[in-house]
Amino acid sequence: MQHFRLSFIVTALCLVAAFYWGGIMGVFIAAILGVLEVSLSFDNAVVNASILKRMDERWQQYFLTWGILVAVFGMRLLFPILIVAAATGIGFFGVTEMALNDPDTYSKHLTASHVQIAAFGGMFLLMVFYSFIFDENRELHWLGYLEEKMASFGKLEAIEIIMALGPLLIIQNFLPEEIRLDALVAGVAGVILFVIVDSLSALFEDEEEGEQVAAVLKKSGMMSFVYLEVLDASFSFDGVIGAFAITQDVVIIMLGLAIGAMFVRSMTVFLVRRGTLDEYVFLEHGAHYAIGVLAAIMLISMTHHIPEVVTGLAGAIFIGLSVYSSILYKQQGG
Repeated sequence: MQHFRLSFIVTALCLVAAFYWGGIMGVFIAAILGVLEVSLSFDNAVVNASILKRMDERWQQYFLTWGILVAVFGMRLLFPILIVAAATGIGFFGVTEMALNDPDTYSKHLTASHVQIAAFGGMFLLMVFYSFIFDENRELHWLGYLEEKMASFGKLEAIEIIMALGPLLIIQNFLPEEIRLDALVAGVAGVILFVIVDSLSALFEDEEEGEQVAAVLKKSGMMSFVYLEVLDASFSFDGVIGAFAITQDVVIIMLGLAIGAMFVRSMTVFLVRRGTLDEYVFLEHGAHYAIGVLAAIMLISMTHHIPEVVTGLAGAIFIGLSVYSSILYKQQGG
């Protein structure tokens, strides 16, 4: 339970703040949002753990402290306000006032930006999925020959970018003409951001050891930290918009999602410290397939509404099957 101690403290503080802001109903809604955030983000925790285990303990601690501030105030409060400000031309403080005093209008503006948000987040997550699937150096394959064959395509130069931009070009043709360019730009931006962060991480990891090894490790940890924050942001986009289906109070939404985000981070550290990914060898595979499905759902949601329960069930199914396969693999002496 020590890994979740900070999460329980944050939960208590958030619920007290929710009671002060919205009474008993505020506490109830914040708790619901927290539970939903955790249930929909377990695959995020698993993928985060696969990255976090390569970071030293200091950066792991930063992930739990400074990272949670970025996740809560940056991605779940400030970033949606910036999106609405950019989409409407209203200043930052004007949108902030709108969010607090006229949440209905704020919600409509944020929902109207769903296509661009889904394009950016969906493409980034799709690149995360492809980077795993097309990894030719991976030795263990969950789906046997099929997965091994897909991994072999990693020999092709820039296969991930090609496979990502193809669906984006197809989907944008089904959008209203006035937002096609915005969707295309947002999607390409998601791909570019992934390439930048992933390339810089690889650069620091591959740099030769020498007198500057400490600086190299620090930079590598820093880039992994940035990668984790962007990954968390991509997961949180739809959660923030979906939360408005439960309440339009941005303060309660932030508090509820903060509870969930904190538990997801604690869960990530727990998986690393307990060596869960080493014990359940296909868990990381299942999480990446869940991310692939989430990316597809986000891209499809640009033209068709997809209920959040579908996203949650898809992730849970892949995680459950991967755990079951891991147990069988271990019993068979794998």
